[in-house]
Amino acid sequence: MSATEEGQDGGESSHRAEAFLEILGRVQPGDAEAELSSCGIGPTAEVAEQVLRSGVCYSRPKSAVRFFIWAGRSVKHTGYARNLLVDILGKAGMFQPMWDAVRSMLQDGGGHITVATFASIFSSYCAGGNLKEAVKAFDVMERYGVKPDAAALNSLLSAMCRGREAGRAQAAHDMFERVKGSVAPDGDTFGILLEAWEKEGNAQRAVSTFGEMVLRVGWSASYMPAYDALLSTLLGGDQFGEALKFLQVMRSKGCLPGLKFFARAIDLVVRKRDYANALAIWQMMVSDAGLVPNLPMYNAMIDLYSNTYNSILEGLIKQRKVREAEAFLAEMSKNEQLPSATNCAAVISMFSKEFNPPAAIDVWRCIVEHHITPADDSARELIVGFAEVEKYADEMFDMRIELPQSTIDNMKRTCDKAGKRHTYDHIARRLKRRVAGFLCIHLSNQESSKSCMRQQGYRNDGSGSVLGDGDQWIFAFCFVLFVFMDGLNCSIHEQDNGFHG
Repeated sequence: MSATEEGQDGGESSHRAEAFLEILGRVQPGDAEAELSSCGIGPTAEVAEQVLRSGVCYSRPKSAVRFFIWAGRSVKHTGYARNLLVDILGKAGMFQPMWDAVRSMLQDGGGHITVATFASIFSSYCAGGNLKEAVKAFDVMERYGVKPDAAALNSLLSAMCRGREAGRAQAAHDMFERVKGSVAPDGDTFGILLEAWEKEGNAQRAVSTFGEMVLRVGWSASYMPAYDALLSTLLGGDQFGEALKFLQVMRSKGCLPGLKFFARAIDLVVRKRDYANALAIWQMMVSDAGLVPNLPMYNAMIDLYSNTYNSILEGLIKQRKVREAEAFLAEMSKNEQLPSATNCAAVISMFSKEFNPPAAIDVWRCIVEHHITPADDSARELIVGFAEVEKYADEMFDMRIELPQSTIDNMKRTCDKAGKRHTYDHIARRLKRRVAGFLCIHLSNQESSKSCMRQQGYRNDGSGSVLGDGDQWIFAFCFVLFVFMDGLNCSIHEQDNGFHG
């Protein structure tokens, strides 16, 4: 059959299934067979499977039975279709018809009754809380030609442990103890039991079950779910030390847990601020287990080590280590680590008091760029720095420094916004008395300029500077001061525009 013919056949089957489903969803179960017969469309084995696995049949199990009977008069049902009917009836709690369907399969040769058939029966009973009937179903498997094996046992135990009711883990364990002599368990068997103990938070039983697992099935990297469950149970039972011991043993055997445990462990050590174990667990996860951490795990580790940086910075601030703090902030920036909002405010205060305006402004720019919040304290500390401006301005003016009109205008605006108009008024009065600054450098006669500069103690050392040693420092000091003023003006502008960190 060509691809085109297959496509056409598939489309026709789909249309047939839709037509049957429309009837089943519309009419009462008692009228379904008559309506299906009058629709003029015949079923196929494939169409029967499509219809039976639909939501319509699961929501209307009696109509599903009518369809199954009607279609069975025209086609031979597949084993899949028969097992679908068993599942539909079991999920609907129609257990007597369910067993009738199973017996019908047995009468037809029994070839379609498999472990999957009983897995469906176990699931249906356990979903309704009827664990005893599920166990009875396991006990009669051989009557229907199915030998109970590890796969069947695992299906039963998994179904028993799936609910949230207390005592399910114990019931599953009791069943395991009863049949483990005749049905050899495998790694999945113990994984199911360990996950059940994890769900109930029973670390003691988990350790006991794990011990039996090692004795019976040994070690294998494929038993990862079991390792995950044991270690996670210990973490949940506040037995972190024990979990680490088991983890080291697993590592020595080349058997490691999965991301489930590592994610939980990373979260725990980050909350405990356990830097050493955080790094050790992270390296084991990435290097030994070859796992790829998820985004929350990355963020947790970044937060942990960011707090380490901030602890060091906090110590430098408390000890008033200004130069060291400035250098350490530069190192943090290189390593893409951000200072905390509290440290930002404290270090701005320290830089302002130690008269390091550029460093204070750098911190503020970092706050703005990276949206470090809350920023209110940092903004206040930056503005409080104005209190020192008046003191140092007096010293500068006593040294006869001239300021550009643009700087004076900018200072006025900034002081007004900061509520420091009295600072500006004080500086403005001093400026009016000290306008003579460096007027000598503007003399039109070059020789006169040089003579004037020599008289004032200035020199040209070939570097382009015509300032004396002391005056170079004063000029730089003045420049830094007004960079500070300009930076603070920008900061206040950010606040005026509604920026809050």
